[in-house]
Amino acid sequence: MTTESKPGTRTGFSPLLGAVAAGVVAVVVLVVAASLTDGRPAVVGAASGGVLTLVVFALGIAAVGFVARLLPAASLLVALLTYLLQLLVLAVCVMAIERAGVSDDDLSRGWFAAGVIAVTMLWLAGQLVAATRQRIPAYDTTSDTPAADERTDHPGGER
Repeated sequence: MTTESKPGTRTGFSPLLGAVAAGVVAVVVLVVAASLTDGRPAVVGAASGGVLTLVVFALGIAAVGFVARLLPAASLLVALLTYLLQLLVLAVCVMAIERAGVSDDDLSRGWFAAGVIAVTMLWLAGQLVAATRQRIPAYDTTSDTPAADERTDHPGGER
C-alpha cells in the first residue's frame, strides 16, 4: 500500500509566517515581563529591540524569497549577503541609539538586548518548525520518465 501525494502541494505555514508569529510571541511576552518588573524604560527597550529585530528579519527573508523566485541560482549568495546586511543594520541601529544620547530613563539597554536575542532565537525556531512541516518534494515526480517495467527504444540501438 502506498500513499500518493499530489506533487507541488504544500501544507503547513510558510516559514515566514511561522517565524513572524514566533517573533511576535517573543515581543509580547517580553513586554509583559518588562512591564511587570521594571516599568516604562524596560517596556520601551523590550518593545523597540524586539520590533526592530522583527522588521529587519522580515525584510531580509522577504528579499531572499523574492530573489529565489526570480533567480534561483543566486539565492544562496543573496541569503548570505542578506544575513550580513541584517547584522550591519542591527549594529547601525544600536550605534544610532547610543549616539542619540538616549538615557537609561527612556530605554533600558538590557531589555533592548533581551528583545533582540529573544526574537532572534524564537524567529529561528519558528522558521525551522514551519519549514520542516512543509511538504516540498525532493525531486520532480512529474517528468516524462518511463516506468521501470515499460520497454523503451534506445536511439543508439540495443546493447
